[in-house]
Amino acid sequence: MLYSRVEGQGKPLLIIHGFLGMSDNWKSFGSLYASEGFQTHMLDLRNHGKSFHSDDFSYDVMSQDVLEYCRTNNLDTVSIIGHSMGGKVAMLFATTYPDMVEKLVVADIGPKYYTPHHQDIFAGLNTIDFSTKPTRTEVEETLFPYIPDFGTRQFLMKNLYWVEPGQLDFRFNLKVFNEKMDVIGTALPQGAFFEKPTLFIRGGNSKYIVDSDLPEIKKHFPNIELATIPNVGHWLHAENPKLFFEITISFLK
Repeated sequence: MLYSRVEGQGKPLLIIHGFLGMSDNWKSFGSLYASEGFQTHMLDLRNHGKSFHSDDFSYDVMSQDVLEYCRTNNLDTVSIIGHSMGGKVAMLFATTYPDMVEKLVVADIGPKYYTPHHQDIFAGLNTIDFSTKPTRTEVEETLFPYIPDFGTRQFLMKNLYWVEPGQLDFRFNLKVFNEKMDVIGTALPQGAFFEKPTLFIRGGNSKYIVDSDLPEIKKHFPNIELATIPNVGHWLHAENPKLFFEITISFLK
């Protein structure tokens, strides 16, 4: 079953991270939502964080993992926040099991197909040879030419852990991601439909959701609100956490 961090008591709220992320990225938000009366479940998707590794990797199996998690934890009705790839998982789960979802928040991703665009990141990650037992500093130095953006590098570096003294590795399943990179961009199925309250929230500087995407979004999610956080990119929750929280808690409550 999926690994999770759980905080608070009250209405169940699932938080699903994006590609190459993990529940740890959301722990500050977990505490904030918990203080507002939610029992916050921050999930690690398969092949991410502390959850299991598997050669099976698709939105269908990730949605099934969320279903199994809810059933095992007796969560009959949940609200969900999903960012990026996690937003796609959340969309598929909500459209497949609408009776189980009260409200849906999708952060900076649409239901459309996205062409693969993580090539530089993968080039950097695949350059690291953990058999040479590099230090954290050496790993970052190796990544720098491929990933000059400091924030993106730090986001990836959070995945480093000590397998044993002196031996680092990444928590995510790089081998499977190399083989199945195209999965990440998969579109939501054409017939997928969820008519309960849905909030799409986008970064003002991000190109993941543009105005021309709105008719397609409304086909799948007719009961939609759209919010834009100005002057932030794809990692909108990290760049302006205060406004992200204010917008989402207002919608959820």
